Amino acid sequence: MHLGDLTVYADGRFARYDDAKVGLLTHGLQYGTGCFEGVRGFWNARDEELYLLQLADHYDRLAQSARILLMDLPHTTAELCDLTVELCARNNLRSDAYVRPFAYKAGEDIGVRLHGVPTAFAMVAIPFERYFDAQRGLKVGVSSWRRIDDTMAPARGKITGTYVNSALAKSEAVMNGFDEAIMLSAEGHVCEGSAENVFMVRRGVLYTPDPSQNILEGVTRRAIITLAKNELGLDVVERPIDRSELVVADELFITGSAAGIQWIESVDYRPVGNGERGPIAGALIELYDRAIRGGMPQYASWLTPTYGVRRAAAAS
Repeated sequence: MHLGDLTVYADGRFARYDDAKVGLLTHGLQYGTGCFEGVRGFWNARDEELYLLQLADHYDRLAQSARILLMDLPHTTAELCDLTVELCARNNLRSDAYVRPFAYKAGEDIGVRLHGVPTAFAMVAIPFERYFDAQRGLKVGVSSWRRIDDTMAPARGKITGTYVNSALAKSEAVMNGFDEAIMLSAEGHVCEGSAENVFMVRRGVLYTPDPSQNILEGVTRRAIITLAKNELGLDVVERPIDRSELVVADELFITGSAAGIQWIESVDYRPVGNGERGPIAGALIELYDRAIRGGMPQYASWLTPTYGVRRAAAAS
């Protein structure tokens, strides 16, 4: 699908992608004063349904990010959920999809500040398959770039300007022959990937950095913790993780809305475990894929159907 063929939502209306314009001096472009979310949709061919994953959770987090930036979203969480369904349906998305809602400071003047700048909101939905090659594990390297500290910029918000931190780490990793980076906190503890949360398995226990490590409190992270506890009966411990623990871990994997779940083959050229996908990561990958495509009724509350909602409305 060509971007110009897409319908987007911008300035309170649906429009063609090419007709939605942003000025060169727009505050959010010049100073990174914006926030966003990444919402996934998963296609179930049997049901002919696009299931949108954890919409309310994503929009509640977007509202928190906006509040940090002194912005008010123009819609409630419920309204944003309805708009997302409508946007995906208007684009007739019948494959896995990615939805990018974002709010930004829309003033076109010079001056670094948050106050007194008008806010705009837009949303784009596109076909989207996988962030990584799912057929193999990732080779990761510990980045020389440290994760931003919450005393410098709000690490718990998805703030556009702070993602230069992630971009630096990601490009460094790829240019050094890795697939992904793992970033440390200012204190030297494991934080997260360039855009993913980190999980570690040691002696049958699942560990993940706690929120005090300046992680983004991931929506997918929360879902994986739920699956690990409810379906696998695992103990899940949130605590600081040291760099050397990555090397001696039995399993490592990362999670994120775009990435899903991806297992890690090696860290700094050292194999994790036996260098193959571990049983816990494998089980969670399969469980997550079933849940997000409507195959586990106990997690139906995570999913918003795109076409079923419209069919039900038409029938009534």
